[in-house]
Amino acid sequence: MEVSVFNIKGEDTGRKVTLNDSVFGIEPNDHVIYLDVKQYLAAQRQGTAKSKERSEMSGSTRKLGRQKGGGGARRGDINSPVLVGGARVFGPKPRNYSFKLNKKMKALARRSALSYKAQEGAIVVVEDFNLEAPKTKAFVEIVNNLNVSDKKVLFVLNEANKNVYLSARNIQNAKVAKASDINTYGVLNAGAMVVTESALSTIEDVLTK
Repeated sequence: MEVSVFNIKGEDTGRKVTLNDSVFGIEPNDHVIYLDVKQYLAAQRQGTAKSKERSEMSGSTRKLGRQKGGGGARRGDINSPVLVGGARVFGPKPRNYSFKLNKKMKALARRSALSYKAQEGAIVVVEDFNLEAPKTKAFVEIVNNLNVSDKKVLFVLNEANKNVYLSARNIQNAKVAKASDINTYGVLNAGAMVVTESALSTIEDVLTK
């Protein structure tokens, strides 16, 4: 698939780049995408929920009523889960929700997500650019010039660029990522991807290994 290369003024440079079919033109695997997104979201969870179980409660251990003959449940002390204000049975404990996913599956998920974006025509390739100083106004101008201001946009750069990152930081629907760091969730969550030429070749290098 060929796409035109634009400059940051939104003008067509007349050049075209070919998107590698093994990265941007595969048959997407929805189940692998689901697993990769699930892993990403699971890893974001703090997992700090905690409730006290019976042995952790502070309270008397005096037996409240006789064992038999009361007509109700055999509650022991005031911490019994049967009682209001008592302990919780099998409550949440701090835990790690993350799980392992194979490298090849994660790579397939990223290729699948990029293929969906290519099918939708949501990938915009731009010339490599730099901002002289962190200016939100300058970044907004680039977004408007490329006609992606009405979408969540993911800017993919070849390497970390502090000025571009700081310029985009205050814009709600814009994210900046390095080509080597893009993930399936970030790609799918974006309505459009703006990729620099050098970042495009890095993505292809990483995902065709």
